[in-house]
Amino acid sequence: MDYTLEAVHELMFAMWSSRSRAMRSFERGGQGEMFVLRELSFQGPRTPKQLAEAMGATSGRISSILSSLTKKGWIVRSEDPFDRRSVRIALSQEGRQAERRHSEMLVRDLTWVFSRMGETRTRAFVDLLAEFMTYMSVCTPDGPVPTDEQVQEAFARRRRLHDRMLAMAHGDPICLRPPDDSFEPRSDTEPVHPAEPVQPTA
Repeated sequence: MDYTLEAVHELMFAMWSSRSRAMRSFERGGQGEMFVLRELSFQGPRTPKQLAEAMGATSGRISSILSSLTKKGWIVRSEDPFDRRSVRIALSQEGRQAERRHSEMLVRDLTWVFSRMGETRTRAFVDLLAEFMTYMSVCTPDGPVPTDEQVQEAFARRRRLHDRMLAMAHGDPICLRPPDDSFEPRSDTEPVHPAEPVQPTA
């Protein structure tokens, strides 16, 4: 079996066989309400359109999420000073507390996992995961194979977001940081995440 197909099978098995409440909580952090809370925490006030684009969701989906967050008192709305037809969404104090609680629990679980994996394997894992997720970000169901230009743009965007998140996380140990560059510099013998996407070798 080709190594790429074998890897697909192994990945799907790992995802299917290791379901847990912690994993479901982790997944919720990348979608729905927790995604919006984290986006507002990192980016500051956003318009519904900007949130929809960041999440890759429809306007109807974002509207539903924002309605739920409003009922919980986790967000506040204000008039967009640049476009009075739109509104700006920001975190309320309660929303900041909810986002922080979720982050604290996630940090606790992930630090335990990484402590079991050890430093070297953890560094390699987060480097490879960052690369994997960046490639996945340009893949679309039933869409064409991504172009080299799309891949380059995806890696450039990830670097920009990474730098912004690190700047906002400075001095806040609870604030989750993207993993790939948040460690100290590696030695030449340790895995290094490429600055640009690399082509697979035979």
